[in-house]
Order: sequence, then C-alpha cells, then structure tokens
Amino acid sequence: MNMDYALCQALGQMEDVQECILCYDVACQFIVNFQSRVDANPHLNVPDQLKIIPAIGVFHLGAHIKECFPKYSLNFIKGAGQLDGEIIETLWWPIDKVAGITRAMTKAHRREVLDDMMYDSNWKKWVGMGNYIFNFTLFSIYS
Repeated sequence: MNMDYALCQALGQMEDVQECILCYDVACQFIVNFQSRVDANPHLNVPDQLKIIPAIGVFHLGAHIKECFPKYSLNFIKGAGQLDGEIIETLWWPIDKVAGITRAMTKAHRREVLDDMMYDSNWKKWVGMGNYIFNFTLFSIYS
C-alpha cells in the first residue's frame, strides 16, 4: 500500500511523460496487479497516457528466477542506457570504510558516525550537482 501511494504521488508529477521505467527490487511481482490496485483505490491515480516499464536492478536480478532476466533486465529495455538500477546499494561502500570502527562504539555514537557519513555523502552530491550544472551551463554558453 505504501509503495503504491508513493509511486502514484511520483507519477502524478509526470503529466507530459509518456513512458516511465520503474526500477524496483521486486518489480516482477509488484507490477502484476498494480493497475487493479490503483483502480480500486479512490486515493490513487496514474496519468492515463503513462506507460510503466518494470525493471529490476542488477544487484537484485541475480536472486530472481531465470525468466525474470530477459523481461526485467535494464540491459534489454530500450532507452534505459547503462544503468545498474541500484541507489541505496551504491551508498554502502563508503559506509563500509567506517563499519569496522563503529562495532566497538555505543549505539548512539555509532548512529552519529554513520549519519555523519551519509550527510557527507549527500553534501558531496549536492556540491557535485552544482559544479556539474555550472560547468554544463558554461560549456553551453561558449559552445
């Protein structure tokens, strides 16, 4: 129910979009009755013209049955590009750097250290996006 609501809220912002790739760990099961669940709930809505293309990230696809690979692999979805389809999992490796150190810490201290690592990661993304947008704008102006 929560996933249906979150997805409908996100898709509701895509009025002019005709296709959307939904990359979800269990997309093969989730998508089966998604439209019927939306139709049955007056609080859920998906734009009529929107086609949802289900996909499964590389990390999770290996745990699925072999029939899922050709149907839901991002390698075979036109327009997907070269994506791995993972977000949270890509954040694990920086945290692994401090995971060994945090084992001996109290629960509160460990939470603070891990939170700081995530805040630092998010800050670097924000700064990186700003640099990317600024450099792209300069490149576009001078090209």
